[in-house]
Amino acid sequence: MTLLASSPQAVEDKLPHISANTLNVPELLGQAHHPQAGAIVLFSGEVRDSSHQKQVAYLEYEAQASMANKMIAQILDEAITKWSLSFAVAQHRIGKVAVCESAVVVITASPHRKEAYAANRFIIDKIKHEVPIWKCEYFTDGTKEWGGNCNCHTITGNNREHVYEFND
Repeated sequence: MTLLASSPQAVEDKLPHISANTLNVPELLGQAHHPQAGAIVLFSGEVRDSSHQKQVAYLEYEAQASMANKMIAQILDEAITKWSLSFAVAQHRIGKVAVCESAVVVITASPHRKEAYAANRFIIDKIKHEVPIWKCEYFTDGTKEWGGNCNCHTITGNNREHVYEFND
């Protein structure tokens, strides 16, 4: 968890950004309440039951955990500074993640909704496109497909070129 230094609590990074445990979305959301926050935005990336026109059995995520933790902390710090957030947290699962479970959660809080939404979108896009996390989709027909969080290369033809934009 990362908080602004001006908040009632000191800046903390006790919460790991990469977790092998089920993400506790209600608990994370409960921590986001802040006296300076007029808006809290929650994004939960869920495992859906179909992909590539196949039925998904589950996903499995791998990460370079120490680098991923460091990168997510930097992304959160950047968003906190850019949008003057009252609160920001991001957690990504590794290991087996079932259909309907959260694979990634991002929560942002700020005095106004515009900043909370913009920061949340910035954080999830940066995580998906830049943090060393890989997923394998396991299908009910027994096949599987590896890929990164980012699949922009299927559109751009270049693994280093992304299609997202960060708008203020």
